[in-house]
Amino acid sequence: MNIPEQYQIKSLLHQNNYLVDGELRPWSGESSEVYSTISSTQNYAPTLLGTIPTLGEKEALEAMDAAVNAYNKGQGLWPTMKVNDRIACMEKFVTQMKTKRDEVVKLLMWEIGKSLPDSEKEFDRTVDYIYDTIEEYKQLDRDNAKFEKNDGVYAHIRRGPLGVVLCLGPYNYPLNETFALLIPALIMGNTAIFKPAKFGVLLISPLLEAFQSSFPKGVVNIIYGRGRTVATPIMQSGKVDVLALIGNSKSANALQNEHPKSNRLRLVLGLEAKNPAIVLKDADLDLAIDECIAGTTSFNGQRCTALKIVYVHEAIVDEFNKRFAKRVDALKFGNPWESGVKLTPLPEPDKPQYIQELIDDALAKGASILNEKGGQTTENYIFPAVLYPVNKDMRVFQEEQFGPVIPVLSFKDINEPLDDMAESNYGQQVSLFGSDIKTLAPLIDTLVNLVCRVNLNSSCQRGPDVYPFTGRKDSAVATLSVHDALRSFSIRTFVASKDNAYNNAILKNLLESKASNFVSTDYIL
Repeated sequence: MNIPEQYQIKSLLHQNNYLVDGELRPWSGESSEVYSTISSTQNYAPTLLGTIPTLGEKEALEAMDAAVNAYNKGQGLWPTMKVNDRIACMEKFVTQMKTKRDEVVKLLMWEIGKSLPDSEKEFDRTVDYIYDTIEEYKQLDRDNAKFEKNDGVYAHIRRGPLGVVLCLGPYNYPLNETFALLIPALIMGNTAIFKPAKFGVLLISPLLEAFQSSFPKGVVNIIYGRGRTVATPIMQSGKVDVLALIGNSKSANALQNEHPKSNRLRLVLGLEAKNPAIVLKDADLDLAIDECIAGTTSFNGQRCTALKIVYVHEAIVDEFNKRFAKRVDALKFGNPWESGVKLTPLPEPDKPQYIQELIDDALAKGASILNEKGGQTTENYIFPAVLYPVNKDMRVFQEEQFGPVIPVLSFKDINEPLDDMAESNYGQQVSLFGSDIKTLAPLIDTLVNLVCRVNLNSSCQRGPDVYPFTGRKDSAVATLSVHDALRSFSIRTFVASKDNAYNNAILKNLLESKASNFVSTDYIL
């Protein structure tokens, strides 16, 4: 195997500690081996990357206790800290994080098979997200640095933390989407227990020391192990105030159900989606095909924002299919560091078999594979199959495939895809391709009531991160964006005071003395 020297695995990464209560605690118990599906030998074999601790219930509950103690019933150092001081901690962290770019990017490629440009983009975008969050937090504080008066009552309104956050990120964006939960949760004054995803777990290792040295003890606790073993007892304790999870709705539902005080639990969830593309008969076919290629095949379709089903008007479906299938076959498959590679090894060893099951089911129920390479399988990949015609009885129509298979349906009446979307359990985004405004206008007015983002003549995506990221039905709970995430991890809280000389004198003294971190009209520059 010809692997560039800077990307070779020259030594195993044995993660033999974990972060709890400000300490990198050594672990000498059971460990789990971390493999990559990328082979580093001529004859295929998974590559051993290293090991992680297999922590148990005892260690999980110690991490929870550390987070609870750091919050200390709202009296802890972190939740009561001045905004400026919390920002300084976050700036210290991101400064240290930037020094680990090469290590994290290399692990992103090996652990989840993400291409080099996309791995670099994920790291850089995460750094930008942290800086943007800091700036947004400053603006939030500036906006709140005032008193309001209504009906003879003064109010000083700010946003306060919710408490202890259990943070669980996804394997497909193990840095960016995890930090899109963790960073706003922390900066708002919450304390956190964070368990990395099953795949993309070692890439957190280079950042452990930065977390330890940047935040007060117990504010960030990073644990490893099986979700059922470590997350379940944490939820059962009833001491978690926020479940922040990007992943599968079954996991989210199972964890919610373990919490004994459901009214106390705030949810911030990013879950499945079955985002459709709708290609109208007047669409620019070149543009639609370009965007649908990006939407269906980027990172092998392993994105919640991927296009997972393509509706094409019957008048143009044959031309679309012919050109689209040819374009899919032209995509280059290879290892993540190879130049021009568009398709890369799948991180889940059992994913090719699952995709094959979807293909077999569709073929048995009347679909055909339109592209020559569709369904070709190697030890760690299955080439994207363009399936047509697809119907509602097929598993590939019903399930979120989260991998390289592309179902295409033709439609005559626009109500066919609209009805399917209305009946779907999901409602995140849609891509709409067309140009006639008389057709587009009523369609847009309907689609915005079925999903949360309508992408006009472009593929679905999360960014830019300043825009809301959410979904309807089983696709999401709460909204993530730089602006919205700060609000999702906090609650409006305020001090009220009747307008009289006695109270006003006290408020004046509070402000002048700067004794309170909450009652403050200081303006952060």
